[in-house]
Amino acid sequence: MQTQPPVIDAHAHCGIIDRSWPQSFADYARQAAATDIAGVALFSPVQEIYDRYDAHFADTADWQRRRRESNAHLLSFNSDELTVYPYFFIWNDFAVEQLSTAHCGIKWHRHADEPMYAYGDPRCRKALAEIWRRRLPVVLEEEFGNTVRFIRELAQGITVIIPHLGMLNGGFRAIAGAGLWELENVWADTALAGPGEISSYIQSYGHRRLMFGSDFPFGDPFQELENVRRLQLAPAVENAVLGGNFIRLQAGVDHGTDRADGKRGIEGSGQ
Repeated sequence: MQTQPPVIDAHAHCGIIDRSWPQSFADYARQAAATDIAGVALFSPVQEIYDRYDAHFADTADWQRRRRESNAHLLSFNSDELTVYPYFFIWNDFAVEQLSTAHCGIKWHRHADEPMYAYGDPRCRKALAEIWRRRLPVVLEEEFGNTVRFIRELAQGITVIIPHLGMLNGGFRAIAGAGLWELENVWADTALAGPGEISSYIQSYGHRRLMFGSDFPFGDPFQELENVRRLQLAPAVENAVLGGNFIRLQAGVDHGTDRADGKRGIEGSGQ
C-alpha cells in the first residue's frame, strides 16, 4: 500500500522588507495551520527584487542588497510544522553565484507593464546554463511572447512551471494554442486558477505535471486547497496534484554543488 504524499503548496510569497501585505512566514504558517499543508515553496515578493512600478527601472547597489537580503531570508526558516522549499528570485544581475544547495527552484517573474528581463545579456545564458546544471525548476511568470521564447529557445532542457495555469502568461488557451502544455518539461500550478481550467488541463494533458499552489498572500491557502478538493478527483490524481508531483519534481534537483563554479558544497541541502 502506497503512503499518501504530504500536501505541498508549490506557490507562495514570503518577505522581510515589503510590508504592503501581511506576508511573513508567521503569517503563512498561521493560515496554513487551518489545513493539512505540510510544506511550501516560497518566493520573495516582487517589491523586494525590483521596482515593478517603474517601467524604466535601473538597477542599483541598494536594490542588489535588497535582493540578497530577501533571497537569503528564505534560507533562514527552520520550522517543525512546515518543510520549506526556498526558490531563488532572479533578476537582471543574474546572480546565480548566490545559489546554494538549499535552493529548490528559481522564480522568474515580470508583468507586461514592468521592467523587462535582459534576455540579450550574455549573463542570462550563463545563468540558464547554471540553472540547467543544478536541475532547478523555474516558475516563469512572463507575458505571452516571452513565455513562448523562454520555453522554445532559451530554457531547453529546463523544467518550466507556468503559474496560475497560464492566467498571467497570456491565458490558458493561448498557452494551449502555442503547444506548450503538452511539452514534457512544462508544468503548471493551480494558484488562483478556476475549477474549469484545472479540470480542462487534467482532461487534456493528464495530472502528472500539475501542482497545487495558493499564491499566498494573494490567495488563501485553505480556500485554494478546497478549490482542488471540490473537484472530487480520483484519489491517486488528487494526491499527485496536492503533493506527489512536487515531491517527484524535487527529487530531480541536484543539491550536490554549492557554487556556480561547480565546487562541492559541504553540508548539502538540508531538505
